[in-house]
Parts: sequence; structure tokens; C-alpha cells
Amino acid sequence: MKSVQSQRVTIDIGQDRLIEELGRLQQKLGLGYELSVVWLPDSRSKLSGEVKGDQIRIYEEDEEKALETLKHEFLDYAISKVMEPYERIANKLIGLVNEEAYRRKEKLVEVLTKLI
Repeated sequence: MKSVQSQRVTIDIGQDRLIEELGRLQQKLGLGYELSVVWLPDSRSKLSGEVKGDQIRIYEEDEEKALETLKHEFLDYAISKVMEPYERIANKLIGLVNEEAYRRKEKLVEVLTKLI
């Protein structure tokens, strides 16, 4: 069983590796410079990692799995950023269609109300 100090050193070294890997990914893809990474090993977490705001949080306890999770979360973040404009357009279009459907429904209700 590792001592608490030994575990802390392992986490510090792992954290440094994650920071290095994040820098490598940022340079290779030329994006994500706003991101930071923090290693929060947690065997109880249902997630391997996640992006919260501008921080990639890694919950994997194994250092190699943590590195793989970092790559996954970084790429997921990058792809999501590419998709954002399309999501905004789709949401705007859905909003406009909903407004038009509501106007038509209200018009029909008014006509039917007068007929009854």
C-alpha cells in the first residue's frame, strides 16, 4: 500500500504529464489554448473525465488511462466547438418554426371559437 506522500508525488508527476500532453495537443491542433487540465483520481466517479468550463477534469486513477481520457476529452471539446455554429443555426430555426406553428394554431383557434 502506498503512503499518502507517495500517492501525492505520483499524482503530481501524473498531473505534470497531463499538462505536457495538453500542451502537445494544443500545439498539434492549434486550438484549445483556453483549456487547462486537472487530475482528480476518483474510483467512485462514473465518468472518466469531463470538460467543465475551460477545465478538463480527469477522474481515472491509472495514469495511462488518464492520458487517454485527456485526449478523448480534448478531441470531444474541439469537435463540439466546430459544431457550435450549426447547433445555434438549428436552434434558431427550430425557434422560428415553433413561433410560426404557434401563430397558425392561435389563428385556427380564433376562427374555430367564432364558429362555435
